[in-house]
Amino acid sequence: MKKLFVVVSVLIVATLLLAACGTTPTPAPTTAVPTEAPTVVATTEAPTPEPAGLTCAEPVKVGLITDLTGPLASYGEMMVRSFMLGMEYAAGAAGSAGEKFDWKTATQNNFTIEKCEIQVFVRDDASVPDTTTTVANELIDVEKVNILVGTTSSGATATLQGIALQNKIPLIVAPAAANDITGVNFNEFTFRTSRNNYQDAMNECLALTKSYKKFVQIAPDYAFGRGSAAAFRDSCTLDGGTFVAEDIFAPLTTTDFTPYMEQIANSGAEAYIVTWAGTGFVSLIQAAKDQGVTDKMALGTTFVNNAVMPALYSNYIGTTAGIIYAYKAPKNAINDFLVAQEEARYGVVPDLFDADGMNAALMINAALKATNGDDTGDVLVKAMEGMSFDGPKGLVEIRPEDHVAIQDMYILTLNNLTDPKADYYTLVDTTRPEPPCLLPETLKDRCGSLPYGTLSGK
Repeated sequence: MKKLFVVVSVLIVATLLLAACGTTPTPAPTTAVPTEAPTVVATTEAPTPEPAGLTCAEPVKVGLITDLTGPLASYGEMMVRSFMLGMEYAAGAAGSAGEKFDWKTATQNNFTIEKCEIQVFVRDDASVPDTTTTVANELIDVEKVNILVGTTSSGATATLQGIALQNKIPLIVAPAAANDITGVNFNEFTFRTSRNNYQDAMNECLALTKSYKKFVQIAPDYAFGRGSAAAFRDSCTLDGGTFVAEDIFAPLTTTDFTPYMEQIANSGAEAYIVTWAGTGFVSLIQAAKDQGVTDKMALGTTFVNNAVMPALYSNYIGTTAGIIYAYKAPKNAINDFLVAQEEARYGVVPDLFDADGMNAALMINAALKATNGDDTGDVLVKAMEGMSFDGPKGLVEIRPEDHVAIQDMYILTLNNLTDPKADYYTLVDTTRPEPPCLLPETLKDRCGSLPYGTLSGK
């Protein structure tokens, strides 16, 4: 049977899309990065933006919090390099991001956009919510930041949301993907450039239901897993699929998946959808083989970051699935700049979350231009609600109702896993999922005419 992978989140597996995880996960392998930066070649210069009269009486200070030493450090590396390049692009000053920003020795980087100085302070939270609290308070109390960006873990992001609200500082979430961030945990100071789990499910179900109609799914038994399972059930059902059994939820700490795989094997499904966060994914797949699930039905999970693909997908050349971002998929000048500069400075091509990081920087640039440099929290929030800007994935629209980032996503066919520049795919389709409004009941009126709670609004 042809195998077709299904996505679940920014982060299904710690080695895959664990950025959506609400708890501190087991360490995952990180993307290989050269120990020394290659000589920078200015293959694509940042274009000079049109004058917009941006001025700032005082420097605008941005605090970027991400995982640089913890289980999601590979994703943190993507965030730092792409955010800095996004600021450089906005400044129109080639090379101003530096050859290779090293947060360990240089935790601050400065940019000038027209007549406005932007100071970026980088802090590592290692995906630990207590550390997130510590570094966020230090950025606010000591550095006096005006804007926060982060973080990698959804659990740590929930902590950061509360701090941002308390201090009335806008928070741009990237790359964490949990629905709750702009759902039940929503507050007016939280925005995102990352997609949410619902957008993942909508994108993937479009591909999945073309080949399979009967599904069963397993997910971790906590908010992220249950939210993702609900999104997949809603999205795949709307696209003509049927779930032949109740969703299966297992503790995140599970190491023996035998009883769960027995249920899946006897379900009568054609494909089983997996949402998982943690290295337990390896044990899950082994149990699937041992219980004959692999022989009976297709496994679903998304295409993931470049370094992980060859290790996990070597037997699935020719399959079609969704992905958040693949550097060859978009065709625009901003993406061209990102690709050229990352190759020149880091010796890598942009990876899964590079678009999120660059978009966060470009969103700050657009917001400051809209306020003519006014970095007051309430003023920025008003400007950011409903704004749109161009990024490496094309147009990003910030939905005013819930601050979800409407953006392009991709369906690809896997052709190979040997290309030295990770050119693995053929583009099948570009989608633009618009998820339902997931705000809590007390804020339902904000949702306006958007479907509430589910795609059908029922």
